[in-house]
Amino acid sequence: MSQLGLDRSQVEVEVLSEGRAGLLGIRGAQARIRVRPLPGVVPARGLDELDEEDEQPDVRATGGVASRDLLDEDEDDDEAELQAPLEASEAVDEAVDILQHLLDLMGLNTDVQARPPQTLGDGTGLVEAVLDVTGEDLGLLIGRRGDTLAALQYVLNLMVRRRMHSRLTFGIDVEGYRRRREATLNGLARRMADRVRATGQSLTLEPMPPAERRIVHLALADDPDIVTVSIGEGEARKVAITPRH
Repeated sequence: MSQLGLDRSQVEVEVLSEGRAGLLGIRGAQARIRVRPLPGVVPARGLDELDEEDEQPDVRATGGVASRDLLDEDEDDDEAELQAPLEASEAVDEAVDILQHLLDLMGLNTDVQARPPQTLGDGTGLVEAVLDVTGEDLGLLIGRRGDTLAALQYVLNLMVRRRMHSRLTFGIDVEGYRRRREATLNGLARRMADRVRATGQSLTLEPMPPAERRIVHLALADDPDIVTVSIGEGEARKVAITPRH
């Protein structure tokens, strides 16, 4: 509500899903709600702007960069924020060790190396480091549309934050999958934008997780003839590319 510039009496709150507890003290999922201004109430901030900015850092089970708000409720957020810069290198080493151990337990012969994020596909501005996984026959770690990779990344961030008590977030890439996917999405976005420009008709892409929608939005952000918006709900959420009127 504060992000809309409104108070509780000016909005309608809809519960989309209840939160559920996870195993071993780790939450399975957070509750999801939708907040809408009441009729006649004009938010101080546009709803489209709020949707796109707020979805980027928080993908949880939808397949992109893990949520930034995964500390236990009884943790001191201010203290965690102050500690994070001091713990960065230690947290990176811890993340590498945890991921390597998880992959070893899965019986996979892999190597994990950390590097700074460099592109949107890496999660620039959202993650502290990318953990590159190399090895043989690692397709099972990626899964359909990167679903397995996203789940592994989510679990890793939960474990690191619980051990380090910091708010740092880490990305995972397997054999350069995210880089290849980013290049594919950039090419797709430009081709569809050219088609929209030529026909004057809107086009809708296939459903994508938030991190991938972010790549498409930013790929066309400076196009003077094109507007992109996210439509749909949950796993069916997708990007619509429309002419700028």
